[in-house]
Amino acid sequence: MVLKVQMNCEKCRAQALKIAAATQGVTHIAIQGKEKDELMVTGDEVDLVKLTRCLRKKLHHATILTIEVIKEKKEEKKDDEKYTSPYYVCYPPYPMPPQIMVQDPCQSQACSIM
Repeated sequence: MVLKVQMNCEKCRAQALKIAAATQGVTHIAIQGKEKDELMVTGDEVDLVKLTRCLRKKLHHATILTIEVIKEKKEEKKDDEKYTSPYYVCYPPYPMPPQIMVQDPCQSQACSIM
């Protein structure tokens, strides 16, 4: 995705990068363009509308230029999953020996105050 953002100084560029980096799903950010006013953002499930609103709120001008969606081929993954599925064997835990509790008959549990 490429956004055109009003970035006149280094402070504005740094702020735009900071806002884009804080957005959920963003994996890569770059500044491009002839006048260094385009912000290129890549990632999975990035909310572009939310990102644009945040940039407009802080920098007063942001426009969406291009959106490019890359879809992965799911068929290839399905074929690989058939042969790589793990096989687990679980055995029951060893039986615990019975526990015997012995109480001393001489010891009185009643509290006596003398």
